[in-house]
Amino acid sequence: MEFLIFGEALFDLFVTPTDNPAVPNVVARAGGSPMNVAIGLSRLNCASAFLSQISNDNLGTGLMELLANEGVNLNYLARTDCVTTLSVIATDATGQPSYSFYTQGADGTLSVDDLPDLPDSIRALHFGSYALVLGETADTAHALAQREKHRLITLDPNIRPTIESDPAVWIKRIDALMPYVDVVKISDEDLRILHGDDCDLEHHARSFLNQGAKLVFLTRGGDGGQVFSAAHDFQGKPPKITVADTVGAGDTFMAMLLCELVKTDDITDADFMAATLEKCLYAAAITCTRVGADLPYLADLDISL
Repeated sequence: MEFLIFGEALFDLFVTPTDNPAVPNVVARAGGSPMNVAIGLSRLNCASAFLSQISNDNLGTGLMELLANEGVNLNYLARTDCVTTLSVIATDATGQPSYSFYTQGADGTLSVDDLPDLPDSIRALHFGSYALVLGETADTAHALAQREKHRLITLDPNIRPTIESDPAVWIKRIDALMPYVDVVKISDEDLRILHGDDCDLEHHARSFLNQGAKLVFLTRGGDGGQVFSAAHDFQGKPPKITVADTVGAGDTFMAMLLCELVKTDDITDADFMAATLEKCLYAAAITCTRVGADLPYLADLDISL
């Protein structure tokens, strides 16, 4: 049994100030929310595969080597001569990141013709981040979700307004996917980008249930999160930690969530929902104690899985 993750892979450039504003500290790390989820799954001993388009440039070759070293299945990857996307990340005093993206096509030109046939061993497909709205890849994501609607499908919009600034574009793409989506994970930050700073978070989270989702997970950073079904609503709090930064926390939550979803025949069972929310918040908190998207291994989790 394997999880197939659809989306982008890139390099994050972490920029921190120095005494000389012309010479900041810059540290490069491989990243991209979907790639992080694929790696996170593998670190949790859940077999994962990655469906994306990776550049033939030196950075793309590095991404391929990283994924292979992490045990992610590369059989569904396409290659391209378009260059690798760079994401510049600056963090504020609380560790909250802000992003600027420089993309030249590797993430946005995956075509329907590049989509492979999927074996029965693929149990679930996950979609997320700016691959949902970028170029030809956005159409390909929709085509894949429609084609594979008989499998478990999850969605984390992971909004990146520096890639696409118009919330209406994101909403249109998300709405188009929703007939095929079983589980949505979305952050309070994403909902505010989509619907305004003063929006009713619970109302908009629950609206995904009306569009066909069976479960919706709403994450609220340090305030924890909630999970909704048509019949149940549970809240959870993360453990108390010292935050290094929050990069990769949402991806960790998503990887843990996927691992849990395939352990039950009834994802809307009340006990399952409450326990899964707790486990996902715990795993995400571990990532927040580390710099960058350094997702935990199974051995790092002092909980029963």
